[in-house]
Amino acid sequence: MNRRALITGVTGQDGAYLAEFLLSKGYEVFGLARRSSTSDVNLSRLKWLGIEKDVRIVDGDLLDLSGLIRSVKDINPAEVYNLAAQSFVASSWQQPILTSQVTALGVTNMLEALRLTKPDARFYQASSSEMYGLVQHPVQSELTPFYPRSPYAVAKLYGHWITVNYRESFGIHASSGILFNHESPLRGIEFVTRKVTSSVARIKLGLDRELRLGNTGAQRDWGHAKDYVRAMWLMLQQDKAEDYVVATGRTSTVRTMCEIAFSHVGLNIEDHLVIDQALFRPAEVDVLLGDPSKAKTNLGWEATVSMEDMIREMVDADLARINKG
Repeated sequence: MNRRALITGVTGQDGAYLAEFLLSKGYEVFGLARRSSTSDVNLSRLKWLGIEKDVRIVDGDLLDLSGLIRSVKDINPAEVYNLAAQSFVASSWQQPILTSQVTALGVTNMLEALRLTKPDARFYQASSSEMYGLVQHPVQSELTPFYPRSPYAVAKLYGHWITVNYRESFGIHASSGILFNHESPLRGIEFVTRKVTSSVARIKLGLDRELRLGNTGAQRDWGHAKDYVRAMWLMLQQDKAEDYVVATGRTSTVRTMCEIAFSHVGLNIEDHLVIDQALFRPAEVDVLLGDPSKAKTNLGWEATVSMEDMIREMVDADLARINKG
Protein backbone atom coordinates (compact mmCIF):
# COMPACT_ATOMS: atom_id res chain seq x y z
CA MET A 1 0.00 0.00 0.00
CA ASN A 2 1.34 3.43 -1.00
CA ARG A 3 1.69 5.48 2.19
CA ARG A 4 3.50 8.42 0.66
CA ALA A 5 2.21 11.94 1.22
CA LEU A 6 3.34 15.22 -0.30
CA ILE A 7 2.68 18.42 1.65
CA THR A 8 3.12 21.86 0.14
CA GLY A 9 3.65 24.50 2.80
CA VAL A 10 5.21 21.90 5.08
CA THR A 11 7.23 24.53 6.95
CA GLY A 12 4.11 26.40 8.07
CA GLN A 13 1.95 25.79 11.12
CA ASP A 14 -0.50 23.41 9.47
CA GLY A 15 2.16 21.69 7.38
CA ALA A 16 4.26 20.90 10.44
CA TYR A 17 1.36 19.50 12.46
CA LEU A 18 0.09 17.54 9.46
CA ALA A 19 3.55 16.06 8.89
CA GLU A 20 3.69 15.00 12.55
CA PHE A 21 0.23 13.44 12.29
CA LEU A 22 0.98 11.55 9.07
CA LEU A 23 4.29 10.27 10.45
CA SER A 24 2.40 8.88 13.42
CA LYS A 25 0.20 7.01 10.92
CA GLY A 26 3.21 5.40 9.25
CA TYR A 27 3.42 7.60 6.16
CA GLU A 28 6.55 8.60 4.31
CA VAL A 29 6.24 12.38 4.33
CA PHE A 30 7.67 14.65 1.66
CA GLY A 31 7.52 18.41 2.02
CA LEU A 32 7.67 20.83 -0.89
CA ALA A 33 9.60 23.97 0.10
CA ARG A 34 10.81 27.01 -1.80
CA ARG A 35 14.44 27.98 -1.26
CA SER A 36 15.98 31.43 -1.69
CA SER A 37 19.54 32.46 -2.46
CA THR A 38 19.95 34.11 0.94
CA SER A 39 18.82 31.41 3.32
CA ASP A 40 18.05 27.74 3.66
CA VAL A 41 14.55 26.41 4.22
CA ASN A 42 13.17 27.44 7.60
CA LEU A 43 12.57 24.19 9.46
CA SER A 44 11.98 25.81 12.86
CA ARG A 45 8.44 24.45 13.23
CA LEU A 46 9.47 20.94 12.26
CA LYS A 47 12.33 21.23 14.75
CA TRP A 48 9.92 22.41 17.47
CA LEU A 49 8.00 19.16 16.94
CA GLY A 50 11.20 17.10 16.72
CA ILE A 51 10.46 15.75 13.24
CA GLU A 52 12.80 17.75 11.00
CA LYS A 53 14.87 14.65 10.20
CA ASP A 54 11.81 12.55 9.40
CA VAL A 55 10.38 14.82 6.69
CA ARG A 56 12.06 14.67 3.29
CA ILE A 57 12.28 18.22 1.94
CA VAL A 58 11.90 18.62 -1.83
CA ASP A 59 12.77 21.86 -3.64
CA GLY A 60 9.74 23.28 -5.38
CA ASP A 61 7.48 26.24 -6.03
CA LEU A 62 3.75 26.33 -6.78
CA LEU A 63 4.45 28.75 -9.64
CA ASP A 64 6.69 26.24 -11.43
CA LEU A 65 4.49 23.66 -13.14
CA SER A 66 7.37 21.73 -14.68
CA GLY A 67 9.02 21.41 -11.27
CA LEU A 68 5.76 20.20 -9.73
CA ILE A 69 5.40 17.57 -12.45
CA ARG A 70 8.92 16.30 -11.77
CA SER A 71 8.30 16.21 -8.03
CA VAL A 72 5.07 14.25 -8.40
CA LYS A 73 6.76 11.76 -10.76
CA ASP A 74 9.68 11.26 -8.38
CA ILE A 75 7.65 10.97 -5.19
CA ASN A 76 4.62 9.10 -6.57
CA PRO A 77 2.41 10.23 -3.66
CA ALA A 78 -0.88 8.62 -2.71
CA GLU A 79 -2.02 11.84 -1.04
CA VAL A 80 -1.21 15.47 -1.75
CA TYR A 81 -2.03 18.24 0.73
CA ASN A 82 -1.85 21.73 -0.76
CA LEU A 83 -1.30 24.06 2.20
CA ALA A 84 1.14 26.53 0.61
CA ALA A 85 -0.11 30.08 0.08
CA GLN A 86 0.55 33.73 0.71
CA SER A 87 -1.64 33.36 3.76
CA PHE A 88 -1.41 36.66 5.66
CA VAL A 89 -4.63 38.57 4.92
CA ALA A 90 -3.20 42.03 5.69
CA SER A 91 -0.32 41.54 3.26
CA SER A 92 -2.67 40.61 0.43
CA TRP A 93 -3.67 44.26 -0.01
CA GLN A 94 0.00 45.18 -0.36
CA GLN A 95 0.83 42.19 -2.59
CA PRO A 96 -2.37 41.38 -4.51
CA ILE A 97 -0.61 40.07 -7.63
CA LEU A 98 1.71 37.74 -5.71
CA THR A 99 -1.21 36.57 -3.59
CA SER A 100 -3.22 35.80 -6.72
CA GLN A 101 -0.38 33.92 -8.36
CA VAL A 102 0.53 31.74 -5.39
CA THR A 103 -2.75 31.34 -3.53
CA ALA A 104 -4.97 31.01 -6.63
CA LEU A 105 -3.02 29.91 -9.70
CA GLY A 106 -0.66 27.77 -7.62
CA VAL A 107 -3.60 25.48 -6.89
CA THR A 108 -4.21 25.01 -10.62
CA ASN A 109 -0.55 24.15 -11.16
CA MET A 110 -0.64 21.49 -8.46
CA LEU A 111 -3.87 20.00 -9.78
CA GLU A 112 -2.55 20.03 -13.34
CA ALA A 113 0.63 18.27 -12.25
CA LEU A 114 -1.53 15.55 -10.69
CA ARG A 115 -3.84 15.31 -13.70
CA LEU A 116 -0.90 14.79 -16.03
CA THR A 117 1.22 12.60 -13.80
CA LYS A 118 -0.68 10.99 -10.93
CA PRO A 119 -4.46 11.30 -11.48
CA ASP A 120 -5.25 8.58 -8.93
CA ALA A 121 -3.64 10.54 -6.08
CA ARG A 122 -6.00 12.08 -3.54
CA PHE A 123 -5.81 15.86 -3.22
CA TYR A 124 -6.60 18.21 -0.35
CA GLN A 125 -6.99 21.96 -0.88
CA ALA A 126 -6.74 24.35 2.06
CA SER A 127 -9.74 26.63 1.60
CA SER A 128 -10.53 29.36 4.10
CA SER A 129 -13.44 30.78 6.07
CA GLU A 130 -12.26 34.20 4.82
CA MET A 131 -14.09 33.30 1.59
CA TYR A 132 -17.38 33.98 3.41
CA GLY A 133 -16.25 37.56 4.12
CA LEU A 134 -19.36 39.73 4.31
CA VAL A 135 -21.35 36.84 5.68
CA GLN A 136 -24.69 36.05 4.04
CA HIS A 137 -25.88 33.75 6.83
CA PRO A 138 -25.26 34.06 10.61
CA VAL A 139 -23.73 30.57 10.66
CA GLN A 140 -21.67 29.46 7.68
CA SER A 141 -21.95 25.96 6.20
CA GLU A 142 -20.87 24.32 2.95
CA LEU A 143 -24.00 25.81 1.33
CA THR A 144 -23.49 29.42 2.45
CA PRO A 145 -22.75 31.85 -0.41
CA PHE A 146 -19.26 33.35 -0.48
CA TYR A 147 -18.50 37.09 -0.38
CA PRO A 148 -14.71 37.56 -0.11
CA ARG A 149 -13.44 40.83 1.37
CA SER A 150 -9.69 40.75 0.69
CA PRO A 151 -7.36 39.80 -2.18
CA TYR A 152 -6.38 36.77 -0.10
CA ALA A 153 -10.00 35.63 0.21
CA VAL A 154 -10.63 36.17 -3.51
CA ALA A 155 -7.56 34.06 -4.33
CA LYS A 156 -8.66 31.34 -1.92
CA LEU A 157 -12.08 31.32 -3.57
CA TYR A 158 -10.47 30.66 -6.96
CA GLY A 159 -8.43 27.82 -5.46
CA HIS A 160 -11.59 26.39 -3.92
CA TRP A 161 -13.60 26.41 -7.14
CA ILE A 162 -10.77 25.15 -9.36
CA THR A 163 -10.54 22.17 -7.00
CA VAL A 164 -14.26 21.52 -7.45
CA ASN A 165 -13.81 21.89 -11.21
CA TYR A 166 -10.98 19.35 -11.44
CA ARG A 167 -12.99 16.94 -9.32
CA GLU A 168 -16.01 17.24 -11.59
CA SER A 169 -14.13 17.54 -14.89
CA PHE A 170 -11.42 14.92 -14.49
CA GLY A 171 -12.64 12.67 -11.68
CA ILE A 172 -9.75 13.56 -9.37
CA HIS A 173 -10.38 12.71 -5.72
CA ALA A 174 -10.08 16.37 -4.67
CA SER A 175 -11.55 17.78 -1.46
CA SER A 176 -11.45 21.25 0.04
CA GLY A 177 -11.48 21.94 3.74
CA ILE A 178 -13.08 25.30 4.50
CA LEU A 179 -11.09 25.82 7.66
CA PHE A 180 -12.08 28.48 10.13
CA ASN A 181 -9.39 30.20 12.21
CA HIS A 182 -7.05 27.68 13.79
CA GLU A 183 -4.05 28.56 15.89
CA SER A 184 -1.26 27.03 17.99
CA PRO A 185 2.16 27.82 19.46
CA LEU A 186 3.46 27.36 15.88
CA ARG A 187 1.37 30.22 14.49
CA GLY A 188 3.39 33.01 12.83
CA ILE A 189 3.99 36.16 14.84
CA GLU A 190 2.16 38.29 12.24
CA PHE A 191 -1.21 36.65 13.02
CA VAL A 192 -3.38 38.29 15.66
CA THR A 193 -3.54 35.39 18.12
CA ARG A 194 0.23 34.93 18.20
CA LYS A 195 0.78 38.70 18.25
CA VAL A 196 -1.40 38.79 21.36
CA THR A 197 0.18 35.85 23.16
CA SER A 198 3.72 36.96 22.35
CA SER A 199 3.01 40.53 23.49
CA VAL A 200 1.35 39.33 26.69
CA ALA A 201 4.38 37.18 27.45
CA ARG A 202 6.75 40.10 26.81
CA ILE A 203 4.66 42.44 28.97
CA LYS A 204 4.58 39.88 31.78
CA LEU A 205 8.38 39.61 31.65
CA GLY A 206 8.82 43.40 31.65
CA LEU A 207 10.07 43.62 28.04
CA ASP A 208 7.07 45.57 26.69
CA ARG A 209 4.35 47.77 28.11
CA GLU A 210 1.51 47.74 25.58
CA LEU A 211 -0.31 45.64 22.99
CA ARG A 212 -1.48 47.59 19.94
CA LEU A 213 -4.41 46.14 17.97
CA GLY A 214 -6.98 47.26 15.42
CA ASN A 215 -10.56 45.99 15.44
CA THR A 216 -10.94 44.04 18.69
CA GLY A 217 -14.67 43.66 18.08
CA ALA A 218 -14.13 41.24 15.19
CA GLN A 219 -15.49 37.78 15.99
CA ARG A 220 -13.83 34.55 14.96
CA ASP A 221 -14.41 30.82 15.33
CA TRP A 222 -11.05 29.68 16.77
CA GLY A 223 -9.82 26.10 17.01
CA HIS A 224 -6.49 24.32 17.42
CA ALA A 225 -4.41 23.45 14.35
CA LYS A 226 -3.75 19.94 15.69
CA ASP A 227 -7.47 19.20 15.54
CA TYR A 228 -7.81 20.66 12.06
CA VAL A 229 -5.04 18.68 10.36
CA ARG A 230 -6.78 15.52 11.54
CA ALA A 231 -9.85 16.67 9.58
CA MET A 232 -7.70 17.12 6.45
CA TRP A 233 -6.55 13.52 6.64
CA LEU A 234 -10.05 12.20 7.28
CA MET A 235 -11.32 13.89 4.10
CA LEU A 236 -8.86 11.95 1.97
CA GLN A 237 -9.85 8.64 3.57
CA GLN A 238 -13.41 8.89 2.26
CA ASP A 239 -14.62 6.98 -0.80
CA LYS A 240 -16.17 10.17 -2.21
CA ALA A 241 -14.38 13.50 -2.38
CA GLU A 242 -16.40 16.38 -0.93
CA ASP A 243 -15.89 19.79 0.67
CA TYR A 244 -16.19 20.31 4.42
CA VAL A 245 -16.43 23.17 6.88
CA VAL A 246 -13.99 22.61 9.74
CA ALA A 247 -14.85 24.75 12.76
CA THR A 248 -15.74 24.65 16.44
CA GLY A 249 -19.23 26.13 16.08
CA ARG A 250 -18.40 28.82 18.62
CA THR A 251 -17.30 32.42 18.07
CA SER A 252 -15.46 34.92 20.30
CA THR A 253 -14.25 38.48 19.86
CA VAL A 254 -10.60 39.42 19.53
CA ARG A 255 -10.98 41.31 22.81
CA THR A 256 -12.26 38.20 24.63
CA MET A 257 -9.26 36.28 23.31
CA CYS A 258 -6.98 39.05 24.65
CA GLU A 259 -8.70 38.97 28.05
CA ILE A 260 -8.01 35.24 28.35
CA ALA A 261 -4.32 35.78 27.54
CA PHE A 262 -3.84 38.66 30.00
CA SER A 263 -5.83 36.91 32.73
CA HIS A 264 -3.66 33.80 32.36
CA VAL A 265 -0.59 35.74 33.52
CA GLY A 266 -2.40 37.84 36.11
CA LEU A 267 -2.49 41.12 34.16
CA ASN A 268 -5.32 43.63 33.63
CA ILE A 269 -6.08 44.16 29.94
CA GLU A 270 -7.07 47.81 30.52
CA ASP A 271 -3.52 48.64 31.60
CA HIS A 272 -1.92 47.48 28.36
CA LEU A 273 -4.31 47.30 25.36
CA VAL A 274 -4.12 50.20 22.88
CA ILE A 275 -6.48 50.49 19.89
CA ASP A 276 -4.61 51.72 16.81
CA GLN A 277 -6.72 52.93 13.87
CA ALA A 278 -3.79 52.30 11.51
CA LEU A 279 -4.20 48.55 12.13
CA PHE A 280 -7.79 48.36 10.89
CA ARG A 281 -8.26 46.53 7.57
CA PRO A 282 -9.51 48.34 4.44
CA ALA A 283 -12.50 45.96 4.39
CA GLU A 284 -13.25 44.09 7.59
CA VAL A 285 -14.78 40.65 8.10
CA ASP A 286 -16.89 41.27 11.19
CA VAL A 287 -17.92 37.78 12.23
CA LEU A 288 -17.20 34.18 11.25
CA LEU A 289 -19.00 31.21 12.79
CA GLY A 290 -18.80 27.78 11.22
CA ASP A 291 -21.25 24.90 11.17
CA PRO A 292 -19.15 21.69 11.36
CA SER A 293 -22.12 19.30 11.40
CA LYS A 294 -21.28 17.73 8.02
CA ALA A 295 -17.72 16.96 9.18
CA LYS A 296 -19.07 15.46 12.38
CA THR A 297 -21.62 13.30 10.53
CA ASN A 298 -19.50 12.15 7.58
CA LEU A 299 -16.00 12.17 9.05
CA GLY A 300 -16.66 11.58 12.72
CA TRP A 301 -14.66 14.75 13.41
CA GLU A 302 -15.09 17.41 16.05
CA ALA A 303 -12.82 19.88 17.80
CA THR A 304 -11.30 18.67 21.07
CA VAL A 305 -9.32 21.74 22.24
CA SER A 306 -11.18 24.81 23.52
CA MET A 307 -10.18 28.33 22.52
CA GLU A 308 -9.36 29.11 26.16
CA ASP A 309 -6.99 26.18 26.54
CA MET A 310 -5.37 26.96 23.19
CA ILE A 311 -4.64 30.60 24.10
CA ARG A 312 -3.20 29.58 27.48
CA GLU A 313 -0.99 27.02 25.72
CA MET A 314 0.22 29.71 23.31
CA VAL A 315 1.02 32.17 26.12
CA ASP A 316 2.96 29.49 28.00
CA ALA A 317 4.89 28.61 24.84
CA ASP A 318 5.81 32.26 24.25
CA LEU A 319 6.92 32.69 27.87
CA ALA A 320 9.15 29.62 27.42
CA ARG A 321 10.57 30.96 24.13
CA ILE A 322 11.43 34.33 25.63
CA ASN A 323 12.94 32.81 28.76
CA LYS A 324 15.17 30.65 26.56
CA GLY A 325 16.28 33.69 24.58
